[in-house]
Amino acid sequence: MKYLCLVYGEESAIMAMNPADCVRYDASIRASGHCIASEALQPVSTATTVRVRGGKLSVIDGPFAETKEQLAGFYMIEARDLNEAIQIASKIPPAEVGCIEVRPIRPIREDVAATQAR
Repeated sequence: MKYLCLVYGEESAIMAMNPADCVRYDASIRASGHCIASEALQPVSTATTVRVRGGKLSVIDGPFAETKEQLAGFYMIEARDLNEAIQIASKIPPAEVGCIEVRPIRPIREDVAATQAR
């Protein structure tokens, strides 16, 4: 099953971490076969929020919500179940200064294809 591990934390705390630790973990999770994709994100000051309401486009600089912890990156992983996904996520270095949200991937393409095949 696929899971998205969203890395959240105070930007200053994450930026203070040794990047080599994150690169080392990234190499190990890729070598294990669990990592499908992973990326670190640019600072929240580079974010843009896009909304469409009633056909009108709204573009706002910055993230949607003002929070103390910002989204810093992600890992798309493959795991047997939630317990294995949690174990994998617990080893992501920023978990020590922030948090990792583990969320199952919704197989929307597969669901639609199965419905259309009926």
